[in-house]
Amino acid sequence: MTSLSPSGSDISEAEEFLAQHPEIEAIDLVLTDANGVGRGKIIRRHELMSLYRNGRHLPISILGLDICGEDVHETGLVWDQGDGDLRAWPVPGSLVPIAGTSPARAEVLLSMFTLDGEPMASDPRHALSRQVAALEAEGLFPAGAFELEFFLLDNTRDAEGRVRPAAAVLDGRRSDRTEVYSVDHLHGMEPLFSAIYAGAAAAGIMAETVISEYAPGQYELTLHYRPDVMRAADDLIRLKRIVRLAARRFGVTACFMAKPFARYAGSGMHFHVSMADGEGKNIFSEAREGVWNDPIRQAIGGLRATMGESMLVFAPHGNSWRRFASQSYAPVSPTWGVNNRSVALRIPAGPVAARRIEHRPAGVDANPYLVGATVLAGIHKGLTERLDPGPETVGNGYEASSPLPIPRDWREAVEAAQHSAFLKDALGVEMHRTFTAIKAAEYARVAATIPDVDFDLYLHAV
Repeated sequence: MTSLSPSGSDISEAEEFLAQHPEIEAIDLVLTDANGVGRGKIIRRHELMSLYRNGRHLPISILGLDICGEDVHETGLVWDQGDGDLRAWPVPGSLVPIAGTSPARAEVLLSMFTLDGEPMASDPRHALSRQVAALEAEGLFPAGAFELEFFLLDNTRDAEGRVRPAAAVLDGRRSDRTEVYSVDHLHGMEPLFSAIYAGAAAAGIMAETVISEYAPGQYELTLHYRPDVMRAADDLIRLKRIVRLAARRFGVTACFMAKPFARYAGSGMHFHVSMADGEGKNIFSEAREGVWNDPIRQAIGGLRATMGESMLVFAPHGNSWRRFASQSYAPVSPTWGVNNRSVALRIPAGPVAARRIEHRPAGVDANPYLVGATVLAGIHKGLTERLDPGPETVGNGYEASSPLPIPRDWREAVEAAQHSAFLKDALGVEMHRTFTAIKAAEYARVAATIPDVDFDLYLHAV
């Protein structure tokens, strides 16, 4: 029997899963909101078939929440619509066990639809789906993968109230050094990373290389390159949940803030993207190595032209903007270059057949569905309008000037996004309204809060 699910999910997936996993007692239902936060419910085993037959009613306001989980009325998703229910349906292929849970649990990703079965336009997943469909209509098929950088922190703070890197879960050894690329340092977290890899494998995610990154307590996991960008974004969403859960089990905190330490590099979510034609050929591959063809140049041109007005997607929180600093491995202007980590848009070294663009502005706190949608829309614009990327940046990209400035701070980014016709098209009118309303509300919350530094600087001095 096949369901009438508008997401394309099939009842047979649930039937087969339950038969293969008699140990599963409960299932997490995960709907991703504008901030990339998983919202939903935990259902019991006997409820799963109903989900696949009928979907699950959830309040429309669930997609209009701020980072604290509070309603943002300006989204139009709360009382303007009576906070009525819409219907969420399973994402095909996303029903997987959660490794190491007791009692045994599973999870399934959801996507929101109207009661008539139309895509609910404030669901971030639909924003990415729209851009993939627009490219496919022109015979282009995006592929890609996200990188995941994060910190592992102690659950308790130091004597001065500051967060600190987690001690090794293997033997309790501490290091406050920048252990970049240290293999021996990784050994101290080996049990935790083994749990992460097990969780990824259970979820059908090919988590690959792990490194100790450029700050104390910072790590990076890479993901297998996907021919389907939707799956690539799903991988990132799920891997963050896997890392967070594994860290909690080992008594430490996984931190996905963009910049938890002022003195050290922040955490990015670099997006590697390429484009295949109808025959499966990568259109970014040059005929002669190092002589860049028009498609990759035009794609970079589109990304450069739209980066400024899109920065709120890539840096959506107040803390996101602390990541952008000279010589921090985070870009500070819309530059491009080859095999150069000081630029925003990098063509990595590697085989010609695997030619791709590494989009570096996004922090790990960004929503991968919205990042993917915005990047694909920028590439599409560049290809359609044949935009010239300008001269390549050679050497230190932090010293390069650009006629295409990016916002200087969170407030400017909110204003640029609110007035951007490009971003409205990239995300869709409703998703754009939802996202910018949430960000404006969060900015107002932060701006109205008196931080401790104000008292440190001014309480006894003015």
